[in-house]
Amino acid sequence: PVSRIMAPRLQLEKAAWRWVETVKPEEIGPEHIDLAYRVNLPACKRGTCRRNCKGNPNCLVGIGEQAWLGEIDENAFHNIDDPNSERRDKNTFVGLTNLGATCYVNTFLQVWFHNLELRRSLYQCHNSRAQEHNIESDYEPQSICEHLQYLFALLQNSNRKYIDPSGLVKALGLDTGQQQDAQEFSKLFLSLLEDTLSKQKSTNLQNVIQRQFCGQFSYVTVCNECGRSSALPSRFYELELNIQGHKNLTECVTEFLKEEKLDGENRYFCESCQTKQSATRRIRLHSLPPTLNLQLMRFVFDRQTGHKKKLNTFISFPEQLDMGPFLEGKQDQKCVYELSAVLIHRGISAYSGHYIAHVKDARTGDWYKFNDEEIEKMEGKKLQLGIEEDIAETVKSQTRKPKCSKGYHCSRNAYMLVYKVQEEEILVFTFLQRLVDQDNHKFEEWCSEMADMRKQSVDKGKAKHEEVKELYELLPAKDGEPYEFIPLEWLKKWLDDSTATKEIDNSFFLCSHGKLHPDKVAESKRVSLQAAELLYERYSGGPRLDGSSLCRECVSQRCRVLRLKNQLSEDYKEVSNMVKRTLSGEGYWVGKTSLRSWRQLALDQLEEDEHETKHSNEFSSELSEGNEDEMKTFNEDIVCSHAGLSILETERKLVSPEVWTKLRAYFPKAPEFTQNQEPCQQCLTLEQEEKDNEAVSKMMALDQKNQLLNLFNEKNRPTLAKWPQGTDVLYIVPLFFVDEWRKFIRRPTKSSPVSNVGNTLLLCPHGGFMFTYDSLITLLWPSEWEVISRLFIVDQPISIHCFKETTSSDLCWECRESFLFQQQRDLREYTQATIYIRKVIEDKRMIKEAAPELNASSSEAEEEKEEQPKVDGERDPDFSQVYGAKRLKLSDSSPTSAAAVPVTNVTKLGGIRRSTRHRKLRGEKALIVSANQTLKELKIQIMHAFSVAPFDQNLSIDGKSLTDDSATLGSLGVIPESIICLKADEPIADYAAMDDVYQVRMPEEGFKGTGLLGH
Repeated sequence: PVSRIMAPRLQLEKAAWRWVETVKPEEIGPEHIDLAYRVNLPACKRGTCRRNCKGNPNCLVGIGEQAWLGEIDENAFHNIDDPNSERRDKNTFVGLTNLGATCYVNTFLQVWFHNLELRRSLYQCHNSRAQEHNIESDYEPQSICEHLQYLFALLQNSNRKYIDPSGLVKALGLDTGQQQDAQEFSKLFLSLLEDTLSKQKSTNLQNVIQRQFCGQFSYVTVCNECGRSSALPSRFYELELNIQGHKNLTECVTEFLKEEKLDGENRYFCESCQTKQSATRRIRLHSLPPTLNLQLMRFVFDRQTGHKKKLNTFISFPEQLDMGPFLEGKQDQKCVYELSAVLIHRGISAYSGHYIAHVKDARTGDWYKFNDEEIEKMEGKKLQLGIEEDIAETVKSQTRKPKCSKGYHCSRNAYMLVYKVQEEEILVFTFLQRLVDQDNHKFEEWCSEMADMRKQSVDKGKAKHEEVKELYELLPAKDGEPYEFIPLEWLKKWLDDSTATKEIDNSFFLCSHGKLHPDKVAESKRVSLQAAELLYERYSGGPRLDGSSLCRECVSQRCRVLRLKNQLSEDYKEVSNMVKRTLSGEGYWVGKTSLRSWRQLALDQLEEDEHETKHSNEFSSELSEGNEDEMKTFNEDIVCSHAGLSILETERKLVSPEVWTKLRAYFPKAPEFTQNQEPCQQCLTLEQEEKDNEAVSKMMALDQKNQLLNLFNEKNRPTLAKWPQGTDVLYIVPLFFVDEWRKFIRRPTKSSPVSNVGNTLLLCPHGGFMFTYDSLITLLWPSEWEVISRLFIVDQPISIHCFKETTSSDLCWECRESFLFQQQRDLREYTQATIYIRKVIEDKRMIKEAAPELNASSSEAEEEKEEQPKVDGERDPDFSQVYGAKRLKLSDSSPTSAAAVPVTNVTKLGGIRRSTRHRKLRGEKALIVSANQTLKELKIQIMHAFSVAPFDQNLSIDGKSLTDDSATLGSLGVIPESIICLKADEPIADYAAMDDVYQVRMPEEGFKGTGLLGH
């Protein structure tokens, strides 16, 4: 009897088959089949199992029903956000999507949008594309003016909470993942806009940027000697104010206009005195624009570290700024400005952080914070910088925020202040409003679509809720009533609302007899016939598995296997003892390997039979075709390739008929060989032939070795460095031929005899000779050549003559040069090659440890240098002398010339295998590089390997410094296996900051390559 508290799965498995110990396969009845399929296991009640009992087909608890059985909030039936959350709130502004690192663009777009005069002028720009646009299709602006015009119209009247500025960003050619200098962007964009508007027909539009942002000042220089004053007039679009050492805006403006002394080397050439004189120079403000942009110079260049840093100085600035005291002449113009925008940079580093803008609504006087998509209205028409001033708490020299007087604000993160004179309300032009209406219509359609999808999901969920409540109560099968099996996974997916319910598929549960496999009971559930009828009616599927699908054959087979498994230990002991006895009478051949491992083989075979999970009738045919090969059948080790008895008697043993009978019970398909079985005749014939062939090969090898003894032993070899006396001709064969021949001589029974010399390998397509490497060719004496010509097939004789003309192959210069050029090119066009970085220190010794030392002051040192590859001509005087010749004969008529052919001993180039491997030293690191990567990118790899900042790295190769950061490694002569010496200057202290610094410092090309510099 099984306990009501469910046992673990393995215990249920054992309980289902415990009866086999006492029941033989032929004695199996219906009650045993029910036990094997666990039909009568008690069902679990809700609350008794923490999770579903997989071993019990009657446990229907914990399959996902919990979510459906109580009351359900209708929001659980969908995962669609309320589309109205994307709708613009009343009386607020529209945000801009951050496309990655484009917050600096978004802040300026919002500030310029709030410049009403600029907006009005942009709306007036002629745009035939927009005016003639058919609203059936999407409007796609082309020019910068068109993009900005459309963007401003959407910002003014869109129904959306935020809009996507990617059209404008793409038109400007900006990298959305690269944060840039916001102040530089502001200057370049206004300059581009001014240039673009200057092409408009209306004079009013041509000058709008100048009218809005441009003021005038002059540099006034006064000679200290004669008092002559000279003025150099200039225009400005913003005033760049130094903040270092200052506390408030007035101090910053005062310093900007302060008198500067010109003396010493910096003296001024006075036109009156006609000589260089000491003088004073200052800036004199003449006129101010309606919109006054004040750039606070927060980002400055630090000479000590060689990169930009941010000044986190508090600066106080007023809500109302009177520029009258700073202005000279023209006192009739408006000098009192209202603060209209504060641009903020959050973060302590000049190379990272986040940009936001606080902007005042010119119509209402309300302040808003613009943070990409998010827009927040400030309470009480007041600017509240708030949390922006707490961002930089990690700054070491933390200064306490000073108290601000009424009408003033303090910030250590503001980098630009915008002051304006009062402006008027403006309207969007009709043709633009039509485009905005079109976009709003699209937005409303999307909202409606989302709402419909939500409603459909809710309706579907409610219907499913009703279905589950009805069907789950019908699922349990009552004792004695008809039932069916349904896959557990299907039931779980049916109860999981996140997945679509597919049809019921029982095909994976079938045994080879087309019924329910006993092992699959644990993965299925027994349900009532009524519930099964309803499920199949709604979801279809099959094949259906009911009470008649319990497989008697599988249960009988499992019973046999389990009984054999129980009996295996006893049989193993008995066979082990019987094998030791002396054999009398007839016997059977058994493989020694099979005999040693028969217990494991039997166990594997029984396991295979027990866990048979193949489907339908395919199983039996597959088993008969290929399964024996896979499972290493018993006695296979004495079956030869011709299916006969192996000729190797040492690998088999005779056993008695009693032993063979016991073994056959476990291996009914094992190959059987009686004592009288003859060994395979084909194998015997082949063995004899092999012995005969080996004898012939040995004789051939000995004969060839005796005739070419010096060539085999590499003794008394001719060289071209000094032409040998007593002969005027030498012969050439490929080194490969000689290497293969030596292999055969050393091991004639293991290697194949060499038949062909293969000199054609050394010739180019024109039949010319083009190799001059000792490492690729072997030189032969005439006597050796005579033997080789007799013993081997010679496809093309190649000879070198010292005194006479030759009919042999000429040296083909065209192919040779092409060959060398290709090798050189291979050295410059590699990918994924290894180079070695060796760090050196002052006393010309390698640093001891492989670990990087940041404080090591070091200089370049002489290294152990691997011999670098050279072109043949670098060492060979013949090459430089005859380089212009079309073709050089392999003979030389001069009796004094010993070496006629330019053959040199050179390290092999790129594509040719090197003879020595690089020996890596301590303190040296291998890096994987490609020829087309830049030196700058290599320096970043070195920084991560050695913790040395790129600007502290001095790199050299063969004593030559590598300095051009933009050059590729291939162009700098860095080839695979090169050793680069690294000498480190005193590095910056903060390694963590270093990575951030260089990663952004690298592209200090700024806006190079973008549309901002295109004009």
